[in-house]
Amino acid sequence: MTNVLPGPDGLFRCPWAVSAPEFPAYHDAEWGFPVVDDQRLFEKVSLEGFQSGLSWRTILVKRPDFRAAFAAFDPAVVAGYDDTDVARLLADAGIVRHRGKIEAVINNAGRALDLVEEKGSLAAYFWSFEPPLAELGEPQTLTTSPAAIAMSKDLKKRGWKFVGPTTAFAFMQAMGLVNDHVVGCVTRAEVAAARAAFTPPA
Repeated sequence: MTNVLPGPDGLFRCPWAVSAPEFPAYHDAEWGFPVVDDQRLFEKVSLEGFQSGLSWRTILVKRPDFRAAFAAFDPAVVAGYDDTDVARLLADAGIVRHRGKIEAVINNAGRALDLVEEKGSLAAYFWSFEPPLAELGEPQTLTTSPAAIAMSKDLKKRGWKFVGPTTAFAFMQAMGLVNDHVVGCVTRAEVAAARAAFTPPA
């Protein structure tokens, strides 16, 4: 099991999951499990945009503050943010104070509402990009994929920002569109079972 490392409880996990104290709980309970809740999907694609150029640990630690600042990532609320809200967010030390990323989330909230109107839900849209197994190599050897590139290209065409191919693939890993837990990881089988019991939204 050279691709896994023991955590503080002695259980073997993906190497990244034991690299910071905040990671094991996130890895075991969230990362890779299929998600259909639109608000969680919008939160994750937004936080992946904020992570660009930063570490996921930085974003995960600040996630409660991000949720407070962005109305729990409710697109219907965030889409209505104005210049006063941008100023408020730029003054909020609890989040990443990057104007471009903040304005991207507000913009993307409006685009998310457009997608819901067109597709019925964000879940239906995002899960339409679930890649075939043949497209994926060994777990955690890719930073993007043809499906992620297609998702990124389509989102950009629809006016979304900070949604490059690497961001799209990280989103797919986290939201369960792929099971990227390495072989030997204690959570891999749990995610596989959850995906097997899951029916992607139409």
